[in-house]
Amino acid sequence: MTSGINSASATADVAVVGAGIIGLSVAMHLVAQGRSVLLIDRKGIALETSAQNAGALAFSDILPLASPRILRQAPRWLLDPLGPLAIRPGYALQMLPWLMRFGMASRPSAYRASLQAQTQLMRLAAPAFHAMLARAKASHMIRQDGSLQVYESDAEFRSSLPGWQLRAEAGIAFEHVKGERLRALQPGLASAIIAGTFVPHWETVSDPFEVASALGRHVMQAGARWRQAEVRSIAVRDGGVELQLAQGSAVRAKQAVIATGAWSRHLAAQLGDAIPLDTERGYNTTLPSGAFDLQRQIIFGAHGFVVTPLSTGIRVGGAVELGGLKLPPNFKRSAHMLEKASRLLPGLRTEGGTQWMGYRPSLPDSLPVIGHARAIRQVVYAFGHGHLGLTQSGATGQLVAELLAGQTPSIALNPFRPDRF
Repeated sequence: MTSGINSASATADVAVVGAGIIGLSVAMHLVAQGRSVLLIDRKGIALETSAQNAGALAFSDILPLASPRILRQAPRWLLDPLGPLAIRPGYALQMLPWLMRFGMASRPSAYRASLQAQTQLMRLAAPAFHAMLARAKASHMIRQDGSLQVYESDAEFRSSLPGWQLRAEAGIAFEHVKGERLRALQPGLASAIIAGTFVPHWETVSDPFEVASALGRHVMQAGARWRQAEVRSIAVRDGGVELQLAQGSAVRAKQAVIATGAWSRHLAAQLGDAIPLDTERGYNTTLPSGAFDLQRQIIFGAHGFVVTPLSTGIRVGGAVELGGLKLPPNFKRSAHMLEKASRLLPGLRTEGGTQWMGYRPSLPDSLPVIGHARAIRQVVYAFGHGHLGLTQSGATGQLVAELLAGQTPSIALNPFRPDRF
């Protein structure tokens, strides 16, 4: 997918900046409307965070990360530099404004509002994602095995119950399991695991990069154009949008979408929108396919990581490291998660793995930005999905396409507006 427009400038109805899963979904919805689309990315199709995430379609994951529960747990977690939540030394002061907003978003009233907004977005996300993959003839890449969240103590299990009650109120099906039922859902669990919660309608994908690549192929075949370039600046020109590229050339379009994930903040700032976007740096290790007889995605909530069966292997990853975009990876975090996974799944073979680190674009209230730029309605933002980009991609693409067409969005977008901060 490296061929396409090579001229000094190009025209299109819509320039979509960012070819991750969000940008691809936006492009797919736009070409379905008959729009002329130019997709621009500095690396290629899904070569950043969308390449190697955990592969979960977490439509039941409606609980915002910004919550009273996380505020209670965070001090203990932060004592462990390799634990579920860490802030890199030297970055804490830079994170302070973001952390203060996170604290405000974790207040009970703000948490309830974010929960309601997340629930509405997820209700749209599931059918939108399935329709998107059906259009790309990639429905076979969805796995409907459910998920199993496991607990190592009665106290840990009991502490999870308020969250499950909120999911029940939202109509999400689940089953608390113990004993033989637990072991049948996933043989080989460590004896320390005493209970679990099975979510039967939880889905995963065969491999997130395979899914994104299939969407990319469909978008190109449907008529979108592709250009590998870094967008340095964005400005209003003659009633449209002009994108200045690192190579010195420019692209003009009637409208534009900023969907560059963790790299979106500086482009939004050029249009007058100070959006407090930062990153949850996520780590994983992908082991060979035969490393364990994994029946479904296993969620180790107390440790902040998951183990996922993929067509390309078994992926052990998760946790949150707040460290921005410039600090080097700390792959001790990957090794630490792998060591924990081998203790909780005693038969797991840990040799031959490939480590990876990606940047989850994160906003303090755990909700993405979906909406018009303040200074120019020809630009729409679509970023900040945290660890739910794959899950919410179909819904985001549908909503952005509706905004660009001047249609009433399928859900109320006030909770996701760019100026809410």
